Amino acid sequence: MKKKVVSLLLAMTMVATMAAGCGSKDDSKDNTSDTTNDQNSGDEDKESTPDDTADGDTKSDDATDGDTKSDDATGGADLADKKVGVCIYQFSDNFMTLFRGELENYLVSLGFSKDNIKIVDGANDQGTQSGQIDNFIAEGVDVMIVNPVNSSSAETITDKVVNADIPLVYINREPDKDEQKRWEENNWNVTYVGCDARQSGTFQGELIMDLGLETVDKNGDGKVQYVMVQGDPENIDAQYRTEFSVKALTDAKWEVDCLSDQVGNWQQDQAQQIVANALGQHGDSIEVVFCNNDAMALGALQAIDAAGRKVGEDIFLVGVDALSEALENVISGKMTGTVFNDHFSQSHSAADAAVKYVNGETNEHYIGCDYVKVTKDNAQDVLDMVSGK
Repeated sequence: MKKKVVSLLLAMTMVATMAAGCGSKDDSKDNTSDTTNDQNSGDEDKESTPDDTADGDTKSDDATDGDTKSDDATGGADLADKKVGVCIYQFSDNFMTLFRGELENYLVSLGFSKDNIKIVDGANDQGTQSGQIDNFIAEGVDVMIVNPVNSSSAETITDKVVNADIPLVYINREPDKDEQKRWEENNWNVTYVGCDARQSGTFQGELIMDLGLETVDKNGDGKVQYVMVQGDPENIDAQYRTEFSVKALTDAKWEVDCLSDQVGNWQQDQAQQIVANALGQHGDSIEVVFCNNDAMALGALQAIDAAGRKVGEDIFLVGVDALSEALENVISGKMTGTVFNDHFSQSHSAADAAVKYVNGETNEHYIGCDYVKVTKDNAQDVLDMVSGK
């Protein structure tokens, strides 16, 4: 059954309407094309390829209104007395700040009492988060929503929560395929909601490809010299964005030359130092800087500015997340582009899945959403939606 949720798929140019972009694994994930501190996740290979964006169910024009309830989230149990435990891997992550704010607002709009929605900060420590999960179990929450610190801990988390007979919705950081297979084989009330990071990486590569090789190849050697700034190396989003951003170029028969590939751990300050070092070592040879998220892209931009380089003129820079500051930079030409990590559709889909579990219903074990490629042409539209204008 296809999962209807809120999504913000933009048209190829300026966008005024929205379409839903989340669906079950078979309907969405197999058709995908693939902050100031992070972005998020998944784990292990998926069977799909990131060549085309997924088709979604059409929603009404007011779909971004936090008070709008999806068809799947209405009716059933009285939600006001139901308890929701939400574990966020780290509150200081800018993307997850947007996500958890929208998640809480939407849960309240569905009928949950704000007093019964408890959201806790894992402080990027799996031990801390494991203790929080234990506390939620002891408190007897009716459903749990977990953004794991480490996706590799999913098996342990799942066993704890399932043994306590509590439905579980994973968000943003995807447990691996073997873990998801366990959910299906045991018919557990466990699902994952998120986007396919391969699509975001592919979109990053396409943002560069769309400029044309003659524009990007500033030194005229027929190759694209690039710097890659990665997020957490254990995070599947970092792995896929790193791989598929470059794969988009090589699939188009562009020759590439990696001058630097360093881990910035989603952090702006680390990315600034990485790119500053790369510019000091390679100078004008660097033509493109790929960053796994916008937080690091903002740090890269600081280094680029300090080196006297000009994005759009002699170097190109792309990120992921569509943070407000990054969108403003795309509009002003200080960034080449970014990729919108749709926290609206993901958070609403997670909440809708939680409601179905509370109502005694089931969910698909995978609920996927689409990213949106953002250029100067549509950045203002995305910014208006993100800022609630």
